[in-house]
This record gives sequence, structure tokens and C-alpha cells, in this order.
Amino acid sequence: MTGTKLFSPIHMGNLRLDNRIVIAPMCQYSAEDGRMTDWHLMHLGMLANSGAGVLTIEATAVSPEGRISYGDVGLYSDACEAAMARVLAGVRRWSNMPIAIQLGHAGRKASSEVPWLGGGQIAPSSTNGWKTVAPAGVPFRAIYDPPVALDAIGMNRIREAFADAARRAAKLGIDAVQIHGAHGYLLHQFLSPLSNTRTDAYGGSLENRMRFPLEVFEAVREAFPAERPVTMRLSATDWVAGGWDVEQSIAFATELERRGCGAIHVSSGGLSEHQKIALGPNYQVPFARAIKAATSLPVIAVGLITEFEQAEAILVTGDADMIAIARAILYDPRWPWHAAAHFGETVRAADQYLRCQPRQFKHLFEHASAV
Repeated sequence: MTGTKLFSPIHMGNLRLDNRIVIAPMCQYSAEDGRMTDWHLMHLGMLANSGAGVLTIEATAVSPEGRISYGDVGLYSDACEAAMARVLAGVRRWSNMPIAIQLGHAGRKASSEVPWLGGGQIAPSSTNGWKTVAPAGVPFRAIYDPPVALDAIGMNRIREAFADAARRAAKLGIDAVQIHGAHGYLLHQFLSPLSNTRTDAYGGSLENRMRFPLEVFEAVREAFPAERPVTMRLSATDWVAGGWDVEQSIAFATELERRGCGAIHVSSGGLSEHQKIALGPNYQVPFARAIKAATSLPVIAVGLITEFEQAEAILVTGDADMIAIARAILYDPRWPWHAAAHFGETVRAADQYLRCQPRQFKHLFEHASAV
């Protein structure tokens, strides 16, 4: 029997997680024309043997122009699907950890350089650049090339691209889909009045601004097998006066719940260069708490959650149902092992690693055979 909330099982729909540690999606900017490479096999293989409850594949573009950068993973072609199938086969040979995927479209924040080369926008006329699209012709930064405002045909194309990527994910046996509605990317751009200045049925009122993201959710939910969960990641606030905020996020979460959403992953920011983030440990947890209080959806908290007792406290106090870690697990790929040792819990480990169990933690590991 588990003695902590962190290591107690939980369900997202029909998907059972052994514990409440979620590996958040983390872009690696190491794909080739949208195709996963050996880096992803190494990276995801490492994380799949960490003992977490679920592993989420990085932001995966539903179309080439939806990539954040030329190094982003995609799931929009047979070649992308085949490359991902190869990586997943390698990972699953040695791990039975559930695998989710984040599907997204970068909108006006696409056509960017990789972070270690500056991360700024690449002009459409330059190598590795392309013309971006968005709800309106408002660039992320004034110096950037303005995006093309999406018309009905463009929106239909993107909606279907999300659905097609979800179908490909289903064929690959992926256990859950997370739709990226956060961090200033396309669906967040529709939600926020700062980026959505449309005057048609997809702009203006909160109901109108939510319309396209909800249509995308419905398309993905219909395309992905009913027994597997579809979740949403959202930014609960733009951290800018007059922008998207937690009250609107609650309204959006309520609509998602009505449509069968499996969970809400609550982040913040990323839409405006003018954001003023109150950064610190647990800085996004109050947003998760507010959404959890207003809905019955499982809620995932994320953001500067690095300590074991901190993670447990978030769950015990009822602020969230799961915690997600990203940079912390890159820094310490055995974070769940160490958390389990700290609390006297048990965690799955590959047979090849069983004999590394420290003597003072005699019951730390259980076998985690892939099949």
C-alpha cells in the first residue's frame, strides 16, 4: 500500500497511471523535416525508465508550418509517422510506461530558430523560415513578420490536420493525446483577446474566442479512440492586463469537461512579450487549484515543482491531482526513483537496473518488464 498521494494510482479516463508524476512535453528541436531521430530514441528511452506515471512526447506539429522551428517533431506525413514508429518500438521494447503525445500548431510563433541559436523568428525569405498564420495579422513581436490571418479554408485545414495527427497517433498505439492550447501557440492565440482581434464568429466575445479551440478538441476527440483520453494544456493567464485570465480559463475548462476532456494541464504565459510573470516555486499552482475547484476534471499542476515534499504537498492539499515535471527531470532523470526512496515507496525499474538499488532502500524497486 502506498503511503503518499504522489505514489498512489490515478486514472485519466480509462488510462491507469501507477503514480501521479507526469513527464511534461519538452521540445528537443532535434527532428529532421519533422521526423524523429536517434536523439529522440535516446531521450525518450531514458525518460521511459524513470519510474514516472506517464511520459508525454514533446510538442508535435500537425502540419509543417505549425512547427515552432525547423527542428520540431511532426506527425503530418507517412515519413513522420514511420520515424516515430521506429522510436516508439525501441522505447517500448524496454518500458511499459504509458506514452502520451502533445499535438499542437505554433501559429504566429512558428518559423523560429532553435533556442541555443537565439530562438528568434526566421523571416519567410530566409533558410529554414516560412510564412506564419494566426487568428489575426498581429505579430508576436512588432519587429516580426506579420502572420496571415486565417480564413475559413485555413481553419478547416488546421482542424483536419489535428484530427489526422490524432488518427496517426492512434495507429502508433499512443495511450493519450494532449492538445497544446498554451504558451502563446495557435489555440492560445485564438483564446486571448490580445492576439485574437477578429470580428467574425471566432473573435470578440469569450464564446467566440473559445469556438475554434473547442472545435479542434471535438475533432481530435472524434478521431482518437474513445477509450483513450484526450486532454488539454492551457495557459491560465497571459500575465498581461486585459488578456486571457483564470476566470476565462475556468469557463474554457468547463466547456472542455462537457465535451469529454480527460484532464487539464495548467500552465501560464507565452502569449505576449509584455508578460510580467511572478516567478517562483508553485507560481502556477493557484491556477490549477482554481480550475480544480470549478470542475471535476483531473488537474495537472506544473511549473518550478522540483522538490519531493513540495510535490506531495500540492496533491495532499487538493490543489491538483497530478504534478508535471520538465526541466527537473532533464536535470535528474531518476527524479521519481529518488522521490520514491525519500518517501519509502516502491517504483518500477528495468530489470537491468535492479541491482543498483541502494542497500538502505530495500523495497524501492519492483520489476518493470516491458510485456
